[in-house]
Amino acid sequence: MSDSTHLGSSTLFEELDPEPRLLMGPGPVDVYPRVLQAMSRAMLGQFDPQFTTYMNQVMALYRRVFRTENQWTLLVNGTARSGIEACLTSLISPGDKVLVPIFGRFGHLLTEIARRAGGDLVNIETEWGTVFDPEQVTDAIRAHQPKLVAMVHGDTSTTMLQPLGDVGRFCREAGILVYADTTATLGGSPVETDAWCLDAVSSGLQKCMSGPPGTSPVTLSEHAVDRINARKHVEAGIRGAESVDAEGAIIQSNYLDLAMLMDYWSPLRLNHHTESTSMLYAARECARVVLGEGLEAGFERHRLTSQALRAGLVAMGLELFGDAEHRMANVTGVYIPESIENGDTARAALLDDFGIEIGTSFGPLHGKIWRIGTMGYGCRKTNVLRCLSALETVLRRNGYVATPGAAVDAAYEVYSGV
Repeated sequence: MSDSTHLGSSTLFEELDPEPRLLMGPGPVDVYPRVLQAMSRAMLGQFDPQFTTYMNQVMALYRRVFRTENQWTLLVNGTARSGIEACLTSLISPGDKVLVPIFGRFGHLLTEIARRAGGDLVNIETEWGTVFDPEQVTDAIRAHQPKLVAMVHGDTSTTMLQPLGDVGRFCREAGILVYADTTATLGGSPVETDAWCLDAVSSGLQKCMSGPPGTSPVTLSEHAVDRINARKHVEAGIRGAESVDAEGAIIQSNYLDLAMLMDYWSPLRLNHHTESTSMLYAARECARVVLGEGLEAGFERHRLTSQALRAGLVAMGLELFGDAEHRMANVTGVYIPESIENGDTARAALLDDFGIEIGTSFGPLHGKIWRIGTMGYGCRKTNVLRCLSALETVLRRNGYVATPGAAVDAAYEVYSGV
């Protein structure tokens, strides 16, 4: 059967030329221009000395981003979920008890992945729009004695930020490992890997790091490394004569096997897979941009921009979603006004008429809130003013009338106070 059977004999489609959008949803977001430029650099072989030097540089840069001294700070090729799966699959042996606190969609995701890895799951849940008091988590740890606690740091489905430090320190004293999903927070809010005693942390580029989805930064404590290497089995065909299988259960995934991935990123350069060259370039440049600005300066930029956006939304008479004390600094939830018959129609108008994308939500919040992101390269005054002005117009044309100009004026007021 030829390629032209269904598409026509001369169909090659047009050259890629997507209409520019302003991505102000919960991710992905607009990519730093320097990152796009870095991705166009020449392809190199995976064991070329230039390339392995870049790999080592990536490890060093992300130690600073994660605020850790962990030797094993590396990339897992794939979207942010690949880093989550690599950590959980490599840390959880069949039958291990795992505690996952759920305060949004992504706690359910951690539960799903941990269960597929053979974990014996225990969940505690809280209402979407709230987070856990650390004592709720530590009480559950005392009651269930898990081998691993897996937590989401910032859950974009609810726009909430879960404190991790007290839980991490409690688990370190108890000899229990802690995994944290920082996909939505790394680069936009503090992630204190060592100070919070986190043993495995994964993230992605497509949110506050403002890169493309496609690779996942991961960092591992020595405690996590010991547990992973206790399950190490190097595949036939690439194992050396000196390779000895560990006694623990083999890690269920080959591609996401962190024991072999650590060897790939080590001086051994185990030929496990072919590193995604352009994505490594992207990750390297994302870190250079974020660190060049300064982590604290970046955190303040995200905080200020969200404050201006929220002031504008409130000035339009809209109600913000969730516990104000624990809102993320880079995603804002806002209730869809009752007078708007179809929130998706309004979102579509914002996209089609103004080129601005904002997000809907999942589960119990679907159709109730919009989520507006202010992350990375998109986290700028000009974008906030443009978004507020466009949203005011779209709302008016869909039956909700706010005081003209009030939203932009309120945002200006926040910026003028800096």
